Amino acid sequence: MLLDVTPLRLDRDYRYLWGGQVVSGMGNQMTRIALPYQVYVLTGSTLAVGLLTAVQLLPILAFSLGGGAIADAVDRRRLLLITGSGLALCSLALAWLALSGSRSLLAILAVAFVAASLAAIDQPARSSAIPRLVPAARLPAAIALNQLNLQTASIVGPAVGGIVIATVGLPAAYALDVVSFSAAIGTLLAISPLPPLDRAVRPSLNAILEGLRFARRRPLILSTFAIDLNAMIFGMPTSLFPALAVSVFGVGAVGVGLLAAAPAVGAFLGAFLSGWVTTVRRRGRAVIVAVLAWGAAIVGFGLATFSFPLALLLLAVAGTADVLSAVFRSTIVQLETPDELRGRVTAIHILVVTSGPRLGDIEAAAVAALIGVQASVVTGGLLCLLGVFVVHRLFPQLDAHVAPVSEVEGGLAAPA
Repeated sequence: MLLDVTPLRLDRDYRYLWGGQVVSGMGNQMTRIALPYQVYVLTGSTLAVGLLTAVQLLPILAFSLGGGAIADAVDRRRLLLITGSGLALCSLALAWLALSGSRSLLAILAVAFVAASLAAIDQPARSSAIPRLVPAARLPAAIALNQLNLQTASIVGPAVGGIVIATVGLPAAYALDVVSFSAAIGTLLAISPLPPLDRAVRPSLNAILEGLRFARRRPLILSTFAIDLNAMIFGMPTSLFPALAVSVFGVGAVGVGLLAAAPAVGAFLGAFLSGWVTTVRRRGRAVIVAVLAWGAAIVGFGLATFSFPLALLLLAVAGTADVLSAVFRSTIVQLETPDELRGRVTAIHILVVTSGPRLGDIEAAAVAALIGVQASVVTGGLLCLLGVFVVHRLFPQLDAHVAPVSEVEGGLAAPA
């Protein structure tokens, strides 16, 4: 049951890539909370914070597909060195702006835009590199380790960042992020080059369209995108946490923080107890079960207005289901895509994962304005459950998918 750390023991280059990301992920999370805090302190406007979010989201939507095409055409290790160095320079620029006392919102937004643009290229390259660093049988374990890394950074990074900002100041938070990039860059220098294996094509609009056409012709891959969008659009109530904390549970600002942290804690535990995922051959069915568990937990959360601790527990259960769904979905996408297209298809996956929660926030808030906060959560969870059956009907390939024995750790596991 415990997290399978075999990739860290046996796969040297993956171990280096993962270790560097442990450190840089913490620094990145410090910048993630420092930026909106700086903008709000500077302007006193939540609208300005919303503008920052839009500025960061726009390049992800605009450049991710192009970033995937670049990742398929060049040495991914070299590309990660370039993007990592660029991101470090962006954090250095933010540290200088904070240290100099600059009150230029435009300068901050410009740096945030450049950083998000680099991240849109970095993420497809980083994700598509992993299947080159571990054998197929250990890929689920490697993805689970990445999820553990992400969730740990999401929990620890903001907490440490908040303390650093409160005690030392904003420049120190950005400076720590700059230092953390040295670990990521140093470990990248230690791994072997990752040049394209074959059939590499120059980045172009046609290359991007080739990735989209490939995904469209693969119902199994499309099904993973569809079921994740279903879960996030209908079952993601994050935008309602302030209203729930204040008006329903009566727990104030502290309660908002606890509601936001509960899914991350559940996801951390889910990743930590994911040692069994490498033995599962019915990965598509595992995705379906995980999303059903997510939807049921969200329905329970919406009904548990009589007990705040129970509501937190149900959100943690939802987080556990979500991280397991992510592990299995990512494994399917990575192994069903040839390496020469993996960057582009991974970029589509990242677009889905990035846009789904934001669309879910919009959906939840709009429905809450019509029928109330609690009803919005409950109906969203129910629609998520209904959506699973719709996806199952439209894409029977998902439930029918059975991984080859060679892709299962040990090669002898029976179908789950």
